Amino acid sequence: MNMPLSRAPSRRALVAAFAVPCLLAPATARAEDLPQDILITAQKLQQSIENAPATRATVTADTIATTINAVNVEDTVKYLPSLIVRKRHVGDTQAPLATRTSGLGASARSLIYADGALLSSLIGNNNTLASPRWSLVSPQEIARIDVLYGPFSAAYPGNSIGAVVNITTRLPDTLEATVTAGTNVQIFDQYGTHQTLPAWQIGGTIGDRFGPLALFASVDHVASNGQPLQYVTATRPATTSTIGAPVNGGFDDVNRTNLPIRILGASGFEHQVQDHLKLKAAVDIASGLRVTYVGGLFLNRTNSHAETYLADGASGLPLYAGSSLNIGGRLYTIAPGAFSGGVYQYDERHWSHALSATGTSGRFDWQVIGTLYDFDHDEQRIPTTALPGAQSGGAGTITRLDGTGWKTLDAKGAWTSDDAATHRVSFGAHADWFTLASNRYATTDWIKGSEGALSLQSKGKTNIVALWAQDAWKPLPAVTLTLGGRYEWWRAYDGVNFPSPVAPGAAVIQPRLSANRFSPKASLAWSPDKDWTVHFSFGEAWRFPTVAELYQIVTTPSPGAVPNPNLRPERALSEELSVERQGAHGSVRLSLFNESVKDALISQIGLLTISGTPTPATFIQNVDRTRARGVELAFQRTDIVPRVDLSGSLTYADATTRKDAALPAAEGRLLPSVPRWKSTLVVTWRPTNQVSLTAAGRYASRMYGSLDNSDVVGNTYQGFDKYLVVDLRAQFRVTEHWALGLGVDNINNDRYFLFHPFPQRSFSADMTWRL
Repeated sequence: MNMPLSRAPSRRALVAAFAVPCLLAPATARAEDLPQDILITAQKLQQSIENAPATRATVTADTIATTINAVNVEDTVKYLPSLIVRKRHVGDTQAPLATRTSGLGASARSLIYADGALLSSLIGNNNTLASPRWSLVSPQEIARIDVLYGPFSAAYPGNSIGAVVNITTRLPDTLEATVTAGTNVQIFDQYGTHQTLPAWQIGGTIGDRFGPLALFASVDHVASNGQPLQYVTATRPATTSTIGAPVNGGFDDVNRTNLPIRILGASGFEHQVQDHLKLKAAVDIASGLRVTYVGGLFLNRTNSHAETYLADGASGLPLYAGSSLNIGGRLYTIAPGAFSGGVYQYDERHWSHALSATGTSGRFDWQVIGTLYDFDHDEQRIPTTALPGAQSGGAGTITRLDGTGWKTLDAKGAWTSDDAATHRVSFGAHADWFTLASNRYATTDWIKGSEGALSLQSKGKTNIVALWAQDAWKPLPAVTLTLGGRYEWWRAYDGVNFPSPVAPGAAVIQPRLSANRFSPKASLAWSPDKDWTVHFSFGEAWRFPTVAELYQIVTTPSPGAVPNPNLRPERALSEELSVERQGAHGSVRLSLFNESVKDALISQIGLLTISGTPTPATFIQNVDRTRARGVELAFQRTDIVPRVDLSGSLTYADATTRKDAALPAAEGRLLPSVPRWKSTLVVTWRPTNQVSLTAAGRYASRMYGSLDNSDVVGNTYQGFDKYLVVDLRAQFRVTEHWALGLGVDNINNDRYFLFHPFPQRSFSADMTWRL
């Protein structure tokens, strides 16, 4: 945390400084409205070394507790402007963040940090392996979350194209402790699945200061049951038939391209047990010098099962696979893997470490921080034999990601020229190393069997070294001009894929790649008076290919590891003009934004040469140019009428493909999972000081999953539909030490798809004790 290092502010001061009883806290506060000790702390926090000249939105610990049914940390940002978090169920480990201009499959276009440690999995740019590691933070330990929009700060790499999320956790000044227990129950009803799906969470924190040493520890345990993530489908034959073994069950529907299908069952019902342990220690070695260590352990055990809607017409027994099956008067063949592909076991043990030294002396502040994230044990087991036999074992695959992970190292400083901060010069050096180690093996027993022959491998590394600097200059008291730049050296190496599509049975060693790029930044802010600020920002950002984009697995009619080692970095040119008014009771901001990306890295259909034959496949390619422009309105108001707070946002984005030589049909179409309209609205009524009643809504208009928008049906499995979700929360502060929360998510029971079916109406309750 950025704070005076001789002594951390008291817990009471932090809460008072941060607890704005509205969702969108102002980026700055009026000095005359704050006590002096709080003002000093707030100013120090705002004048971080990065000194990012970007639009900002904030959510605090108090806001989270009173307005959000937060079981996992990713829940806490779902009402912030322009953001979508694809959280499919409680405990979901694949919850990427979508921003103003980038969709759910562009996880490498946002950055998420917790106390300076990178949580974004920049191994890839997708919503699976590359999803952020949110689970290393629990909601109970959060002090505040700040979201910066756009690549306008030289302190961050090109992955900041969309947004930077900075999570700050607590550091105690006196003895403190919390215990939180909660439950969430989802009622899910779709096709032939009718289930009540409970989840439980219990967590605790404890911290204290012993002279110069501050210690903080947290533990969080979550057990959850999710709705099906997949539906098992088959193309419905055009003609009827009287042959084949009679089978009952299933539902007729259409797929996302409006072709007739039969829904045969559901799979991907995940039962998860997760544990998160964290230790934070900070010692003030001398006045103005602090050393901090943060260590985290994440454990996840997932078991997934399937449910068939089919029954044998003769015996009435559940049916999962077979040939010549007559379902509803039409002839089908169901492959052995149709259902078993959604049955799996997942076992994860991930470690996170961060060690930092922070100092301040006169007008100079500095920090050195190193971080490590390690997939110490990561194993997924999937059967390849048909159910129900696969329930007790049989052939399958084992995929291991052990050794995957990343390391980062940053050294940065900031110098202030005088008391008026005429110049604030920030600068730094950065290095990171990302490693992908994915190996898939055959096994004779997918439940407990040992690894057999290697069947698929994807390995590689990337490395970036960067230098950056920027100067925030005040030529006039009301004007701040910030100029900066970032130079980056990127390389990719040690790429290996097995098997080779051109030489079956052999491995292919991929060539090394390297690139150097410079990214200029500029920002001009004008404050004509104490309430108004006009801000114009420009930033160029280079987002280099991730190791998974270069050495990816592509499944075609002839399965193989088909990398694309010739990807070019994508170049974004971003601009934003914002006008903001802040007053004693809130703020309102209007932003106009524009982003043009050349060589955008997006998955699309193209031709790959497989064993000498051009074959259609879906893989990462450079799209010539995309453009996203729009307008964002964000507002918050406390006491809009006595004891009622209001906050919300409205975003319009015209995000389209402008040129795509590989897929001309995509030109002029919306970018994947970037809707034209997004909005949030949060209303909180405080009838007494002990009671808060909140209603919150989230809306997104129709989206598409493909570049050419050929998925014309949104409200079906694998489609991307519009949604309107209304949530309710009530918090009762029973005593000084006890608080009770009750809530309902998706009370209107909107049944929508974002590729997967999303949670339906869910009820929650939580109890918190504070020392």
